[in-house]
Amino acid sequence: MMKHLAYILLLGILLGSCTKNFEETNTSPNGTPTALPQQLLAPALVSTLGYNMIRNRNFNNELMQVTVDISDSEGQVFRYDFRSTWADYLYNGLYSELTNFKDIYTTASSELNYNPSYKGISLICQSWIYSILTDTYGDIPYFQSNLAKDSGILEPRFDAQRDIYMDIFKKLDTANALLSAATKIDASGDPVYYGDVSKWRKFGNSLYLRLLLRVSAKSDSAVLKIKDIVETNKANYPIMTSNSESAILRWTGLGPYVSPYLSVREQDFRSPGIASFFIDNLAQWNDPRIDIPTYGSNGYNRWGIVPYSGSYQGVPSGYSPGDNPVKKCYFYSTSTVGAITLMTEPMTGMMMNYAELQFILAEAAAKGWISGSAETYYNTGAQNSITQWIPTWSVPVTTWLAAADIEWLNDETLEQKMEKIHKQKYYALFLTDLQQWFEYRRTGHPYLPKGTGLRNNGVMPARMTYPVYVQSTNPTNYKLAVANQGPDLINTLVWWQKP
Repeated sequence: MMKHLAYILLLGILLGSCTKNFEETNTSPNGTPTALPQQLLAPALVSTLGYNMIRNRNFNNELMQVTVDISDSEGQVFRYDFRSTWADYLYNGLYSELTNFKDIYTTASSELNYNPSYKGISLICQSWIYSILTDTYGDIPYFQSNLAKDSGILEPRFDAQRDIYMDIFKKLDTANALLSAATKIDASGDPVYYGDVSKWRKFGNSLYLRLLLRVSAKSDSAVLKIKDIVETNKANYPIMTSNSESAILRWTGLGPYVSPYLSVREQDFRSPGIASFFIDNLAQWNDPRIDIPTYGSNGYNRWGIVPYSGSYQGVPSGYSPGDNPVKKCYFYSTSTVGAITLMTEPMTGMMMNYAELQFILAEAAAKGWISGSAETYYNTGAQNSITQWIPTWSVPVTTWLAAADIEWLNDETLEQKMEKIHKQKYYALFLTDLQQWFEYRRTGHPYLPKGTGLRNNGVMPARMTYPVYVQSTNPTNYKLAVANQGPDLINTLVWWQKP
C-alpha cells in the first residue's frame, strides 16, 4: 500500500499536482541519478508487470469472460459497470515506471556508461508501456510526459494516438538498429532474457508487428511495414522463432522475483468463478492445459483450475442481478497442498509470447498482406500456445485441431478464419496485461456471449476514462484532449477503433 501511495504521489508531481519538495519527491525510488542501467532494469520490469498482472486479473479477465467475480453489487466489471476509480491504478503505475526506463536510456547514453544495448532495451520497454497506456485511455501525455524533473513541464499536453503510434514505430526502428550491435549487458540484472541482447531485439520487432497490426485498419503504411519486416527486409528485422524467445519474466519466488499474485489474499484469489466461455471451449476441445490425468501433479491441471463435480463448468458472464448462479470452477490458491497454482506459477510474468506472434502472422497471411501460409501460422500458433505450458505435449497439432473441430479450412470466409485465429489467440493471450481486451475491440473476435445483465447497453467498453484527478491537476490539457478525442466516457472510440 505504501509503495502504491508513493507512486501516486510521484505521478501527481510529474503531471503537475504540486511543486513542494520538488527535487526530493520527483525522483523514482529506482531511478536515482547515480543508478546504472543494470541496477534499474530488473526493478522496473518487476514493478511494471505487477501493475499489468493485477489489472489483467481484475479488469481484463472480467471484461473478457475469463472469470466472473460473482456479486449483485454495483460496479461489477463483468457487467460493463465501469467505475471511474478503476482508471487510476494503471495510469499512475505505468507512468511512474516510464521514469525508470527513461533513466536507463539517459544513463546508457552518457559518455561514462555508454551502452547501445541498454538504450535499445529502454526504447522497447518504453514502447511497450506507452502502447498499453494509449490503448487503454486513447490520447495521453507522450512527448511531454515524465519531464517535470528535467524540463519543468508540470502540465504535459495530451498527444493524439496516431502521433503516439508513429513515434513508437520510430522508437522500435531505432531500438532494432541499436541492438544489432549486440553490446553485452549484465545477465544478472536481466530477468527476461538473462543478458541475451539478440532475444531483446527479436522481442522488439515482434512487438512492432503487434502494434502495426493494431493500427492496420487506419494506416496503409502499417500494412506495408508488416510485409517489410516479415519478408522484404526480414534479415534486418529478426523476430521470435520459438517459445524459448518469448518475452516472459519468470518468477523464481526469490526477491525481487516474487509473483504479484502472492500479494492477493488467498480467499480473494480463488473467489471469482471461471466464466463459461473460457472453460467451455477448453473442455470441448479436450485441451491438454486442463487435462488432469496426463499432465497434472497430484490430480491438478496445468492452469490450476478446480473441477466442479468431476467436470469443467463455468458461470455465465453478464448474468442479471438476482439470478444467483453457483460458482463452479475457479483457480486454486497456494493453500491447496500440492496444487499447481497461478499464484506461484513462474510464467505469469507474460509480456509477449511466440504463439501470439504466430497468430499475428496468420491474420496477415489470411488477409493477403504477406505470402506465407495462414494455415501453417495458425497451426504453429495453436501448438505453441499449448507447448508454452506443456513442453512435453507430443500430439500432432493437426490431429488435435481436427478432433476439436477447429482445424483450418481454406474454403471458409475471412470472417470465419478471423474467428478461428482470434479464439486461439485469446488463449495465447491469457495473462498478458489487457491484450485480450485490446484485440477484441480491434476485431470483434472472438464472439463473446452477451448476458442479460450487461450495463452500457451491452456494448464492450472502448477505453478507460482518465483518472479524475487529472481534471484538476492538468485542466487545460485535459479539456483539449476531450475536445480532440471525444467525451471522457467508456464508449468514446480511440483512433484505431474509429471507422
